[in-house]
Amino acid sequence: MKNTILALLFLLSIPVFAQKDCDYSSNIKDSIGTYKLTNEYLVSEKNFAGKSSYIFCSLASDNGFPVLNVQMIQKSKDFIPANCFDKNSKLYLQLQNGKIVTLLHLDKESCGSLIRDDKGFDNRVSVGTFMFIKGSIEDLKSSVVNLMRIKFLTSIDDYVLKKEITSEMNGKVYYPETYFMNYLKCIE
Repeated sequence: MKNTILALLFLLSIPVFAQKDCDYSSNIKDSIGTYKLTNEYLVSEKNFAGKSSYIFCSLASDNGFPVLNVQMIQKSKDFIPANCFDKNSKLYLQLQNGKIVTLLHLDKESCGSLIRDDKGFDNRVSVGTFMFIKGSIEDLKSSVVNLMRIKFLTSIDDYVLKKEITSEMNGKVYYPETYFMNYLKCIE
């Protein structure tokens, strides 16, 4: 009997320990309202032939209005073309259950900025902010994401979201497939 109770308590406690903690870069509550912004999370990393590209996501809530911030960083000694966001840009997330979730870009054009570092590399940093469509958050909380497609002003790029990434940049382990399942609760 004692072993059965212990086993039952152990099984019931697994979901509690499986939850990811909410780490915020901003968490403000004042007389104007509330603003929460999660830390950036690596969802894609490519390093090949002297070129590197990284995609970081962070979730924000401004007085209960949820958005996804996407930061793209490209690094190369060769020319890096600009991928611009505009009012028609969209982010598509293909879920493992077959559904496709669409996020709409805010009506703000952005082509990022080009920065040259001291080692002769050009670094292009682009940031886009996408709004969730009603009902899409529930879909994202219930299934892993396999593919992310970003529609820019002049092109469309696909990114396969892996189950696990050990970043070559900082050595940390990330779980892009389950990012939304683990962190959407942080902005609700």
